[in-house]
Amino acid sequence: MSEYHIPVMPVECMEALAVGTGKLYFDGTLGGGGHTSEILKRGGRVIATDRDMEAIDHSRMRLSQISEYNGRYTLVKDNFKNVLEVLKAHEADSIDGAILDLGISSHQVDEALRGFSYNGNGLLDMRMDRDQYLSAMTVVNERTEEELSRIIYTYGEERFARKIAKSICEARKKSPIETTKRLADIVKSCVPESRKGGHPAKKTFQAIRIEVNNELSGLGEAISDIVSVLKPGGRIAVISFHSLEDRTVKQTFRTLASDCICDKSLPVCVCNHKASVKLVGKYKPSAAETASNSRAQSATLRVAEKL
Repeated sequence: MSEYHIPVMPVECMEALAVGTGKLYFDGTLGGGGHTSEILKRGGRVIATDRDMEAIDHSRMRLSQISEYNGRYTLVKDNFKNVLEVLKAHEADSIDGAILDLGISSHQVDEALRGFSYNGNGLLDMRMDRDQYLSAMTVVNERTEEELSRIIYTYGEERFARKIAKSICEARKKSPIETTKRLADIVKSCVPESRKGGHPAKKTFQAIRIEVNNELSGLGEAISDIVSVLKPGGRIAVISFHSLEDRTVKQTFRTLASDCICDKSLPVCVCNHKASVKLVGKYKPSAAETASNSRAQSATLRVAEKL
């Protein structure tokens, strides 16, 4: 699986899920099939989704080569946010565990033609689901300066968002911005060379990717939906790669683990909310893993258990 995508914290995830023989797990972000393969290796069954048909095809091909996995996995092209519909369609009323790896796959980044990378040069695409209309090219060339500034500031936490948005709009007056290299060069001209934290275009590309794929909208609701079909004692493991994702996961877990979510100013509880999970822990990749896979460095794994 590593040729396509290196799964992050596979050992920690499997320990967190306490994978058991014959138990059913939901892998909402199949990617290269790394986590699904680890579950199958331990005797589990998997229903997995991914928005990227390339990922589905690749994983199906690789998994089919291991005969002992046959009949124990189902791969579906869909968004994990539709988890309840996917499980219902495959006659699964409940699951023993679930995993979400919210990062983009190594293959998507490394394949210049997919348009995710600021290091290569390809058409501005960034669509996880290549059947959808909205692409990075559409966002960059058709959104207003104000909209671009909001997207880059909100989703990229980029303090030079206004300057970048203005430069994009000025550049596209001359000709449409169609390649990742041209966009990266525009952003680079707006960000001081002295700034630390990787490539100058990293935050802007992240922001546009999130907008194109609507990554943050509905994330908390999807986690709640997954928890609603977990069996008692079942666990959900979520890996996030930037503060916006992790904040949503943290807040959702905290709410689900609380017996009261009333405004603190109220003298008594009136919400009747009951905790549905207990928090298991927060984990970071080991030094050995980050040394061999630099993309794991920003990963955070959070785990919760159904009560």
